[in-house]
Amino acid sequence: MSEPAGRYAVFGNPIAHSRSPWIHRRFAEQTGRPLHYEAILAPREGFAAALDAFQAAGGRGANVTLPFKEEAWRLCDERTARAERAGAVNTLVLREDGSRLGDNTDGVGLVRDLTVNLGLALAGRRILLLGAGGAARGVLAPLLGERPAALHIANRTAAKALRLAAEAHGPGPVSGGGLDQLPGAPFDLLVNATSAGIGGTPPALPDGLLGPDAVCYDLAYGAAAQPFLRWARGQGARVTSDGTG
Repeated sequence: MSEPAGRYAVFGNPIAHSRSPWIHRRFAEQTGRPLHYEAILAPREGFAAALDAFQAAGGRGANVTLPFKEEAWRLCDERTARAERAGAVNTLVLREDGSRLGDNTDGVGLVRDLTVNLGLALAGRRILLLGAGGAARGVLAPLLGERPAALHIANRTAAKALRLAAEAHGPGPVSGGGLDQLPGAPFDLLVNATSAGIGGTPPALPDGLLGPDAVCYDLAYGAAAQPFLRWARGQGARVTSDGTG
C-alpha cells in the first residue's frame, strides 16, 4: 500500500508569485515522497482562521510569507531558539495533537547565500537592512552574528525600525530610523526586506548609499525583486542578487 500524500502549504497575501509549490513538487518527484503542496491566499485579517482550517483538514506543515510571519510566531505553542529570538516564523510543523512548532530559516539561508554562494565576508562590513517586519526580524540576528561593523535598520515608519534595533541581540552596533534618516556613510551591503517590489516600485532611497564594492540583495525573488535590483544596478552595485538562494 502506498504512503498517503502529506498535505503542506504556503500562506501569504499576495501569494500568486510564490514558487514554493513548484519547488516542493520537484522535491517530491526527486525523492519519491508523496506530498500535496498548495499556495493559500489568506485574508489579511483571517490568517489564524485559515491556518486552523488547514490543520484541522490534515495539514502537516506550512511555510509562511508576508505579511503573516509575526502573527505565525504568536500562533505557535513552541518555537525553536532562532524563531524565538526573531519574533517571526516562516516554517510551521503542524502536529496531530493540534499544537504547532515554529521555526525561522530566513536568516541562516540569507547568510549562507551571501557567504558561500556570493563569497561575501560580512565581518567588518556596514549593512543597511530595509524594512522592520517579519522578514527583517528573521534575518537580523544571523546578520549580527557575522560581526558587521554596523547595521542600520531603515523603515518607512521610523518607530518600528527603532523598536527592532532596541530588541536586537548580537555583537556590533545596531541603529534604526526612517527612510529619510539614513546615516551619511556608504554601505557595503544593502538587504531589502520590504514588500515594495511586489507593487512594482523599490523603496524610496537617496543616491550615494553604496560603497565602491557594494552588494545589494532582495529577499524576494523573481519579478518582485527586480525594482530594487534595477535601482541597485543604476547606483553601481558590484553584485545584485535575489532571494532564490
